[in-house]
Amino acid sequence: MRPAFDRHALIPAIVQDARTGRVLMLGYMNEESFGRTVADREAWFWSRSRRRLWRKGETSGNVLRVRDVRLDCDSDTILVLADPAGPTCHTGATSCFTAEGSTGDETSAPFEASDELFEVVRRRLTERSEGSYVAKLAAGGVERMAKKVGEEATEVVIAAMKGDRDELAREMADLWFHTYLVLADAGLTPEDVWAELARRRR
Repeated sequence: MRPAFDRHALIPAIVQDARTGRVLMLGYMNEESFGRTVADREAWFWSRSRRRLWRKGETSGNVLRVRDVRLDCDSDTILVLADPAGPTCHTGATSCFTAEGSTGDETSAPFEASDELFEVVRRRLTERSEGSYVAKLAAGGVERMAKKVGEEATEVVIAAMKGDRDELAREMADLWFHTYLVLADAGLTPEDVWAELARRRR
């Protein structure tokens, strides 16, 4: 499918973090910037104010490495799935859609909370701060961490058999937390698990 550019020869392009699903920014592309984005695998846009082509990160270094480019059902909006090299917003924020511009609940979306939790686990695993629960488990090596996953999995089974939905959610959260620790220790991320599930889906 070919993009349906508007009467100004432009099309809106939404950029989404390919790993977390978080919406990072909205820009506009013309035919040339769209072609460069597809060819270079880095995001290019058309600046309506400066009237010129620009590559995201050309001054900051925070480029957007493109994984996929998709068109919506009407071909009049582009979705760019990318891996950001740093903060996307010119303000230094991760996303241009920050809490400061929110008119509703400013809590993290579920996928953002999950990503933030993994980053906290990975950071604490590296820092090994005194008093940190993660550091305490990590001190016991992979055997201790893996054993904890087994213990939490048993708690999930018990909660499921009891039919207690609230308890099941709590125990599943404990299980996921400890699996994050094992993944981080092995140098893996939740994305590696999603990729494996995607391969199985085929």
